[in-house]
Amino acid sequence: MERKVVVPYGQSTDSKKDQVATMFNNISKKYDLLNHLLSLGIDIYWRKKAIKFLAKDKPLKMLDIATGTGDFAIEAYKRLKPDSIHGVDISQGMLDVGVEKIKKLKLDRIIKLELGDSEKLRFETDSFDAVIVAFGVRNFEHLQIGLAEILRVLKPGGKLVVLEFSKPTMFPFKQLYNFYFNAILPSVGKLISKDNSAYTYLPDSVRAFPSGGDFLKVMQSEGYKEVKCVPLTVGISSIYIGQK
Repeated sequence: MERKVVVPYGQSTDSKKDQVATMFNNISKKYDLLNHLLSLGIDIYWRKKAIKFLAKDKPLKMLDIATGTGDFAIEAYKRLKPDSIHGVDISQGMLDVGVEKIKKLKLDRIIKLELGDSEKLRFETDSFDAVIVAFGVRNFEHLQIGLAEILRVLKPGGKLVVLEFSKPTMFPFKQLYNFYFNAILPSVGKLISKDNSAYTYLPDSVRAFPSGGDFLKVMQSEGYKEVKCVPLTVGISSIYIGQK
């Protein structure tokens, strides 16, 4: 299925992967501030909600894809207390912020962050009890390849939990959401991050992402079982769950 490829810097000839890495390197110092500010702190609640879907599974070894500054990995440790969490990201700038944060929390023996590509994971097949991704799958250059790699490193019976932005459909939330995402968010993001493209790319990438049932179909096409979607906050974001 052909999909429009949305990139942060339209004039660049670099791959989407390289452009996304550059974008996150550029905004890494302000990312946490902007994330919480622009979501009004709701992103913290979303992460907590997503992690609860793994509570009964009690995973011991976890992987956090597109870990960024490590917030999802930290939340996973607080809620689930696994033996280890590996976090991978393509942005060294984001990882540098995350490493310092994890050291301050004295979790660096449990949570290990490293540079890594979701489409070429260095881990062996059947390595992890659970894989988590927050606001990262829409940045994959090749969505299906990334999902297939995640499935490969999951143990049989292991779960993938994805938290991602989606598109509200109910009036008047759809209209308010579109106004905020297209008018307010890019202006505030540009002012604070000093990157002219990062917070224009965000709404563009959300629009292009196959959310809801469409994303579940992609998951199923790559071999995930018992897939389901749980909308959050009138559909502004969604949790997706699948099993190997």
